[in-house]
Amino acid sequence: MTEKTRVRFPPSPTGYCHVGTARMAIINFLFAKKNNGTIIFRSEDTDKERSKKEYEDDIKDSLNWLKLNWDEFYRQSERFEIYRKHIHSLVDSGKAYVSEEESKKEPGQMVSVVRLKNPGTRVTFSDIIRGDITFDTTELGDLVIARSVDDALYHFAVVVDDAEMNITHIIRGDDHISNTPRQILIQEALGFERPLYAHYPLLLGADKSKLSKRTGDTSVRSYKENGYLPDAFLNYIAILGWTPKSQKEIMSLQEMIAEFDVKDLHKSGAVFDIDKLRWFNRQYLLNMPESDLSDSVLRIMEEAILKRGLNWNSEIGVQLLPMLRERISVLEDLKILAGDGELDYFFSNPLYDPAEIPGKKGTTISAIKHLSALRKILDEIAESEFREPEKIKASVWDYATKEGTGAVLWPFRYSLTGLARSPDPFFVASVLGKQTSIERVEAAISALDL
Repeated sequence: MTEKTRVRFPPSPTGYCHVGTARMAIINFLFAKKNNGTIIFRSEDTDKERSKKEYEDDIKDSLNWLKLNWDEFYRQSERFEIYRKHIHSLVDSGKAYVSEEESKKEPGQMVSVVRLKNPGTRVTFSDIIRGDITFDTTELGDLVIARSVDDALYHFAVVVDDAEMNITHIIRGDDHISNTPRQILIQEALGFERPLYAHYPLLLGADKSKLSKRTGDTSVRSYKENGYLPDAFLNYIAILGWTPKSQKEIMSLQEMIAEFDVKDLHKSGAVFDIDKLRWFNRQYLLNMPESDLSDSVLRIMEEAILKRGLNWNSEIGVQLLPMLRERISVLEDLKILAGDGELDYFFSNPLYDPAEIPGKKGTTISAIKHLSALRKILDEIAESEFREPEKIKASVWDYATKEGTGAVLWPFRYSLTGLARSPDPFFVASVLGKQTSIERVEAAISALDL
């Protein structure tokens, strides 16, 4: 084994990249980068029936989305000659043998398998996270290591690859602990040096059961499609089951690399909380430069507004960016926000219920009076100042405080939006612009005159 740290991403391409695969890659990535090591991506596609190229591509794409790179790439299906050589070596040395057995898939049919002779010893390995772990391998019997002398099975291929690729550290979920004694027996039979092991607990759902699709273990690409940011997703997954010495939660990738120590991974399972992931994403959205946020927000908003049959206005969309940033946790929230009609008044004239315009304590007469006064005040505000909510507020505020802020601002807000609940009327007016704001105040007065 070389002295330089070498770890591996060993996903099986039998499905799309899920949260567990991403977490495995993140932990190995942080460890390798902290130790100036090399990362091997090894596509473990020995399951010929279930492995698909599209799944392998999805795993690559998902890890690239998370900005996780690797230094070397291998595909097990392209390495059968290497496995075959080692299988023959074991059979020739008498450490393994060919066994004729009844097929489990086709009862009554005989097949040839290769079994490793099990010495039946106690195996102890030192786990970086869990300490010494001991297994009595007697109960394992003679291990099947190949379907034939030319067709290696998973455990055998993994052991050969780890040795051939000089893997120094095997960092994986604790569901693989039971696989370790099997793989150690194969290592010893082949005369390979044992790598160091670290088994971390698997993620748990909110109900403390094993993480499943029901509790958040969906494909990484679904989080991407739902508008999660890669930096936020990586940050959250990285600190699940790991407490940095700084106690920080929001961390850049470089900060995580600097602080990471595999020994600090928790020994108990961490709970994957979708609400906490949303919180992380919101923090990243709030701190994202507007230039980076703009394209994604405007694209989603335009699609949602056009879907409602309204006319899209990109200038208004840009004006809404600060408000939208405050109201969403993930970009997918924009589709819900716009799809529910909450933003329609920015892109179409509202319909008024005359009974709602005055507010609870107002009357038709008072509403007409206040709206007429507001119409005059708005007209006197310079066009250049109308894009600033504070300038509009400054012009309206003396009149509103004199007449009663509720009595004045309720009809003002309702005339602009046609809704009982909506953002600050000064903000709404600044987005709509001077002409549209005046036209809506006049329309509300006309509705009261009917």
